[in-house]
Amino acid sequence: MKKIFLLLSFFLFAISSFAQKSTYETKLNIQYYNAAVNKSDAYISERCVLDIYYPTNTKNFATIIWFHGGGLTGGNKEIPEALKNKGFAVIGVNYRLSPKAKAAKSIEDAAAAVAWAFNNIPNYGGDPSLIFVSGHSAGAYLGLMIGLDKKWLQKEGIDANKIAGLIPFSAQCITHFEIRRENGIPDTQPTIDAFAPLFYVRADAPPLLLITGDRELEMLGRYEENAYLARMMKLVGHKQTKLFELDGYGHGMTEPAFPLLENEINRIIKEHQKLN
Repeated sequence: MKKIFLLLSFFLFAISSFAQKSTYETKLNIQYYNAAVNKSDAYISERCVLDIYYPTNTKNFATIIWFHGGGLTGGNKEIPEALKNKGFAVIGVNYRLSPKAKAAKSIEDAAAAVAWAFNNIPNYGGDPSLIFVSGHSAGAYLGLMIGLDKKWLQKEGIDANKIAGLIPFSAQCITHFEIRRENGIPDTQPTIDAFAPLFYVRADAPPLLLITGDRELEMLGRYEENAYLARMMKLVGHKQTKLFELDGYGHGMTEPAFPLLENEINRIIKEHQKLN
């Protein structure tokens, strides 16, 4: 009888432990540049901060870096509700905005924030080989720029190919319209130069999942830009490029896109586990 009681107690404890949900903590306004850089520039010190939401009772979790939208002229860091309680860490990033800073500074900031994640996520229990870069609109553009043009992360001592996956929502794939505006180029003049993700198609880039709204409801040419990037990535030999168009949704297509992001992350995690 005693043995049965002990076995029953162990079984109930095991069920309780298995059913235990992850707990999460949020840390706010962490500066991702070093103290010397922050001291040298008041706007960097004020604006270049991030929030991190992470599970506290699990280890080796994946991390999603989320860059907010706003045309590179507005917006603020956020931890999307749809990404909470999924077993991931989520990092919401602020970056410098035009016209207070040139739009190219936003790309520098995005690279610095991603480098912070690679260097610091192990301290929170995360796996640095499972860092995903995502964001919406201008934020998606930033993620693509630092993921495809390797020079931005090289300045921070990080190989962009270490990113586990790029998952931009409604990204500008030609030169961003704010950068074109700074150079006197109108919105209706498509430009592909050093500030266009399309300029950097390459076969060895991280897995790429492009998500846009309906081509008839999206911002000017946004679906077509993503379709062209997807086509060119495949032509140069990239084996993991996918494109989703969300019928019936315009530029604010984040809610139906979040499950696609989650599925892609879980797919890559499973592949990672098979290899390790």
